[in-house]
Amino acid sequence: MLEKIQKKLMVRSSTVRELLAEALGMYMLMVLGLSTVAQVVLGKGEFGQYLSINLGFGIGVTIGVHAAGGISGAHLNAAITLTHCILGNLPWRKLPAYLLGQFLGSFLAAVTVFGLYYDALYDYTKGNFTVTGPNATASIFSTYPSPYMSLLGGFFTEFIGTVMLLLGILVIHDEKNNGALKGTQALLTGILVLGIGMGMGMNTGYAINPSRDLPPRIFTAIAGWGVDVFTAGHYWWWIPLVAPTLGSLAGSLIHKLFIDFHNQPVLESGNVKGQTVVESS
Repeated sequence: MLEKIQKKLMVRSSTVRELLAEALGMYMLMVLGLSTVAQVVLGKGEFGQYLSINLGFGIGVTIGVHAAGGISGAHLNAAITLTHCILGNLPWRKLPAYLLGQFLGSFLAAVTVFGLYYDALYDYTKGNFTVTGPNATASIFSTYPSPYMSLLGGFFTEFIGTVMLLLGILVIHDEKNNGALKGTQALLTGILVLGIGMGMGMNTGYAINPSRDLPPRIFTAIAGWGVDVFTAGHYWWWIPLVAPTLGSLAGSLIHKLFIDFHNQPVLESGNVKGQTVVESS
């Protein structure tokens, strides 16, 4: 009986399987991440501090990568997927499926956390969901800049954060260099995100991922926070989309220029990597 059900439910299209994997991985990442933000904000510091948020997203990334890694590669980030397409590592025809999976998982995670903490949200805000002010709660779901931040400063923060994300991911998976031990890549990627949050989270909340930021923002606009989620912070909403995309491309380029191009197994001269190469003019 179970075998018959499995055969009927089995997805044979590799693209659809990748879509589902990205959706589940993103969902797990975001539920664990957003719920820690909700607990810290709504608990008024009694049920966690800023470090809790960093740990929540770090653990979420680790579990999300384990969930999707063997099927889709666990991009879990639109900027990373676009970078892979530009570099020729992923066919362009698969881009819509990856983005749809990521956005679906992220959106459903926001819905889940909203339902999980609805009573606490209502008690905290008295039913008045706001984007700014002393009882603002929109930042539970998406990122917003600190009051002192300029748009340029926020853009630079998100750009550098994503550069570090890509550089870290590439060196973790670089088997030609000093790549991570097999099976530890997901954990190290989670630790990498934890480090980025601990060091670069104060300014903008370290979105570093369009798939992490836009779908929950759309949900909050629908769920009661209104269009202020797009106008707050001098129309901040587009920066977590553009800056991470450019940062992802820059991080990949830096890795190639400083490491990858010069670290081939066998050099053109025929010398094995590690031997001294003598050039004659």
